Amino acid sequence: MGRHVFALLVVLISTLSQSKCISFSEAASHIGENHCVSGKVLYIEHNEKGLTYLNFCEKSHPCPFAVVVFPADLKRIGDVRNLQGTFVEIHGRVKEYGGRAQIVLEGPGQLREQEAMAPSLLNSYDVEEKGHYSAGTFHAPKKHAAAAKRKTATIPLTIPEDGPD
Repeated sequence: MGRHVFALLVVLISTLSQSKCISFSEAASHIGENHCVSGKVLYIEHNEKGLTYLNFCEKSHPCPFAVVVFPADLKRIGDVRNLQGTFVEIHGRVKEYGGRAQIVLEGPGQLREQEAMAPSLLNSYDVEEKGHYSAGTFHAPKKHAAAAKRKTATIPLTIPEDGPD
């Protein structure tokens, strides 16, 4: 029984250590390993071959890490342009290509926005704004009172003459 508990602890500890994200600047020292890499996507780049890059540095070439998305995978992942300016976690095998570390993003399960860093849509939604939408509550449409018709102005038939000055 003791061996099984020890083996289970070893598996749990190794799983927990792999689940913690490393910074994109540390990815180069983990080439060949499955890891979670995190950072802020500064800009999205598309090249002439149809590849899409999520870049974590101001300039792509001196940057130590990038995420690559092949054109065929974009259909499964969706519009990655929305990730610009957000903090993300990318899960996958860290590979070396062109002198820098990269992860190939093949499916949406590899990608998570960091909730602690990224603003939530719900946090920016104000129920007091126009519309007063509320889940689970139904309000009948308001009936608007008919506006009274305006009468056209009439000009007096007799115009008083100006008296002598």
